[in-house]
Amino acid sequence: MQYTHVCLNSFGYELPPNQVASAQLEERLAPVYERLKLPPGRLELMSGIRTRRFWNPGTRPSEAAALAGKKALEASGVDPAGIDCLIFTSVCRDMMEPATASFVHRSLGISKQCHIFDISNACLGFLNGMIVLADMIELGRIRRGLLVAGETAEDLVESTILHMLSDETLTRKSIKQLFASLTIGSGAVALVMEDARVHDTGHYLAGSACRAGTDYNDLCQGGQNAEQGILMSTDSEVLLEKGVETAALCWRDFLANLDWSRESIDRFFCHQVGRAHARLLFKTLGLEPDRNFETLAELGNIGSVAAPITMAMGIERGVLRSGDRAAMLGIGSGINSLMLGVEW
Repeated sequence: MQYTHVCLNSFGYELPPNQVASAQLEERLAPVYERLKLPPGRLELMSGIRTRRFWNPGTRPSEAAALAGKKALEASGVDPAGIDCLIFTSVCRDMMEPATASFVHRSLGISKQCHIFDISNACLGFLNGMIVLADMIELGRIRRGLLVAGETAEDLVESTILHMLSDETLTRKSIKQLFASLTIGSGAVALVMEDARVHDTGHYLAGSACRAGTDYNDLCQGGQNAEQGILMSTDSEVLLEKGVETAALCWRDFLANLDWSRESIDRFFCHQVGRAHARLLFKTLGLEPDRNFETLAELGNIGSVAAPITMAMGIERGVLRSGDRAAMLGIGSGINSLMLGVEW
C-alpha cells in the first residue's frame, strides 16, 4: 500500500517518573536465583535492558496516553476541536468497556464530532492505528487524527515476581517462560496525522506492508489470572525465530510495495524486545545496525509504545533529519509483522 496525501505532524511522549533497574528486580528475586543457582545479572545480560520506567501506583492507561496526547497536540499547533478521529492503541486498557479512547477524549477536550475507538494488536497496535488513520485521510473521510498509547507494565511485572517467588516447582527450564515479562516497561506516546491537502507538514507516510504468521499464536499468551493477577507465558527462543521469519517475508513485501531498496533507508525504528532479537533481525534482513536507533537499554520493551516513542526520541535528538527515509519495523505476538515507510 502506498499513500499520497498522508502527513505526520508531531509526536508527543511521556516517560514515567520511576526508573527501575534490572538489578533491582533481581534483588527481589534473590531467593529464586539462589534456589535455581542462577547468576546475578542474567536479566540484563540476556535482554540488554539496564532499566525500565514505571508509573506511580494507580496510573491508568488513559491518563498516561492523555499526557502524551496533550504534548502532541501542543507541538502540532492543532486545536483539539479540529481532531476528527482519536484512536487508543495500547495493550493495556482502563477497562473492558467503554473504550479507553473515550477517557482520553474527555481529558483532552477533543471535538464531539470525532470518531473514537480502541485498536488492540499486542505490540503493533500503534502501527495499525497509523494505517487506519492513513486510510481515512487518503479517502478524505477525515482531515486529521490523533493516535495515543499508554502502557502500564507495573501489574504484570509485580504479578510475575510474586508468582516466581511463590512457585517452588519452577525449574531452570520452566522459569524461562516468565523472564520476558520482566523486560516490560511503561510509557506513553501520541502522534498527530493530517491530510496534506489541508496542511502539508513535509513529513509523509509513504506506505506499508503486513504479514501474519498465526500458526505460532501460542508462543506468547497472557491475561488476567483470578488468583495471581496478570501473567504471561512466552517461549522467547521459538518466538524469536518465528518472529524474524515472519518479518523477513514482510520486509520483502515492504520493499516491493514502496519500490525502495534497503540501501535507500537512512534510519530504522523498531519494536524492541531484546538485544538478541535486534541482532538476528538485522542479520536476517541484511541491514546495517548503525542505522538503527534504539531506546531498549533505558526503556525496555514498552509494548505498542516502543517503536513510535523510539522514533519520537530519535527526531528529538536529531537522528532523523529532513530528507531522510525511515522504516518502522514491527513484530508482535500473534505472530504479526507490520512495516511502515516514512519520508521525513
